[in-house]
Amino acid sequence: MKNIILTGDRPTGNLHIGHFVGSVRTRLKIQEKGDYEKFYIMIADTQALTDNAKNVDKVTNSVIQVVLDYLSAGIDPEKTCIFIQSLVPELFEITSYFMNLVSVARLKRNPTVKSEIGMRGFENTIPAGFLCYPISQAADILAFNANIIPVGNDQLPMIEQTREIASTFNSTYGEVFTLPKAVLPEIKACERLPGTDGKLKMSKSVGNCIYLKDSPEEIKQKIMSAYTDPDHIKVSDPGKIEGNIVFIYLDAFCKDEHFAKYLPEYKNLDELKAHYQRGGLGDVKVKLFLNNIMQEVLAPIRERRAYYEQNIDKIYQMLFKNSEEASKEARKTLENMKEKMALNYKEIAKKA
Repeated sequence: MKNIILTGDRPTGNLHIGHFVGSVRTRLKIQEKGDYEKFYIMIADTQALTDNAKNVDKVTNSVIQVVLDYLSAGIDPEKTCIFIQSLVPELFEITSYFMNLVSVARLKRNPTVKSEIGMRGFENTIPAGFLCYPISQAADILAFNANIIPVGNDQLPMIEQTREIASTFNSTYGEVFTLPKAVLPEIKACERLPGTDGKLKMSKSVGNCIYLKDSPEEIKQKIMSAYTDPDHIKVSDPGKIEGNIVFIYLDAFCKDEHFAKYLPEYKNLDELKAHYQRGGLGDVKVKLFLNNIMQEVLAPIRERRAYYEQNIDKIYQMLFKNSEEASKEARKTLENMKEKMALNYKEIAKKA
C-alpha cells in the first residue's frame, strides 16, 4: 500500500519563506516523487479560529491567499487534494470522540501548546478550542488514515499526541488507525526558520517575514535590514555565523551553483563562512548575495501567482469539489469508528 500524506496550514495570512522551506518544499519533493496513494493539503480554517474567533474575516479572507501561495509555489491541483477543513463536518464528530480519550493535563503538557499560549498571552483566558486543537489536528490526520505528515520540528509534539490518541482508540475499541509518522525538512536550518529580526520563529503576527508574494523591492529591503552579528561593526572584524540570520537563510537556500552566478570569488558556502569568521568580509556583500538568491527563488512563484489571481472562481470550484471528496473519505473512517464503538445503531437495530 502506498503512502497517504496529509499536511496543511492555518489561513491567517500569506505564506512566508519559513513555510516554504519548512513544509512546502518537502511537499513539492513528495509530489514530484509521486510515491503516494493520496496527498491531502488542508486549509485549517477551523483551527485558525481557535485564536481568531473575533477576527473571522482575517481567516476567511486568507483562505484563498494561502491556496494562491500553494499553487504559485508549484503544488499541482491534479496531484493533490487541497480542501477546506470547515467543509468536512466529519472531522468535528471525530474530534468529539477523541476528546474523551485525552486529559486536560495532557493537553496542557503539549510543548507546542504551552509555547503558543505564552506567545499569545492567554494565561487564564485560554479558549477551550485552542487548548483542544491538538485533538482536532489528530482528527484531521486520522480521518484519512494518513501515515506521512510533512511538518516543521515545532509540530513534532502534535504528531506524538496524534499517535497517542490513535493508539488509545485502537486499544480501547479495536484497530482502526495507522500511526502517522512526521517527516522533517532534510536541511536542519529549514526545520524552524527564524525571523529577519533574529527572533526564534518567523511569524506573521510579529511582522518579521519574507512572504512568497513579496515584490523584489520588499525582499531586498527585508534582507538588507536583517539581523546579523551585532559585534561585526567593521569589515575587518571577525564575524559570528551562529544566530546570524543571513547565514541561516543561506544554509536554507544557497547552492554551490549560486556562487558561480553571483559571487564567483568563492566556491561554496563553507568558504564564505570561513572568510566572514576570520574578518575582512562585510555584511552588505553577504546580504546582496543572499538577495540575489532569494530573488531567483521567489521570482517564478510571484509570476505564477499573477496567473492564478486571474482564475479565482476556478480555484474556489476546485476547493469545493475537493472538500466533498475529502468528506466522503472521512465519512468512511467515521463509520468504521462508530462500528468499533458500538454506535452503529441502525446495524444494531437490524439484529434486534
